[in-house]
Amino acid sequence: MPSELPSAPIDWMATREPVPYATACAFMARRVEAIATGAAAEVVWLLEHPPLYTAGTSAKREHLIEPDRLPVFRSPRGGQFTYHGPGQRVVYLMLDVGARFGDVRAYVAALEQWIIVVLAEFGVAAQRREGLIGVWVRGRDRPTEFAKIAAIGLRLRRWISSHGVSLNVAPDLAHFAGIVPCGLAEPVTSLAHLGCNLSMREVDAALQGVFQRRFGTIEDATVVPWINDCEGLEQAAAGS
Repeated sequence: MPSELPSAPIDWMATREPVPYATACAFMARRVEAIATGAAAEVVWLLEHPPLYTAGTSAKREHLIEPDRLPVFRSPRGGQFTYHGPGQRVVYLMLDVGARFGDVRAYVAALEQWIIVVLAEFGVAAQRREGLIGVWVRGRDRPTEFAKIAAIGLRLRRWISSHGVSLNVAPDLAHFAGIVPCGLAEPVTSLAHLGCNLSMREVDAALQGVFQRRFGTIEDATVVPWINDCEGLEQAAAGS
């Protein structure tokens, strides 16, 4: 990690209503360019999507088991197939990876550790696994086996990241049966499935608190307020 981190605060924003995937991708692309040119601050964006599958740049056709189950979107992020939907906290991070983390591997490890610390605040023991990307817990139904609770898929352009983390709070886990999640024939779980029933606001508060302790100053969420639609995203992200 670089010895001197950027001193400018990171914007923190959230959206209550499900955001269409194409809209989110368009916003991230614009914001990444603005960050790269110095026209906008880095930002962390918390949201949910309507039910859908996304196929990353390494997705394999045979891993889409039920192609008619949900809409499928090609995504510019790395990785394979994943599911997004209500009850899943998606966190898109548009950060200067070169300045803050030095390289991509360090960035991925830092994101994984961030989620592990957040889960620990709720009494959930999670961990990384050698050779795999994401965050894992011991399964509730089979305690000797691992189950994935958070996935990571990233895109870098001019050393600015987009896309990010999806943490399963209380999504409909049945939809993961329509794909081979991240190319792994292993179970997926959620906080709710583990018996940890939390509101999204509680999870968001922990995400924000741990992020600030580990990665640097953020703008208060009251400066970039919660919004209910996509029309004001540019203004909110700019701090209007």
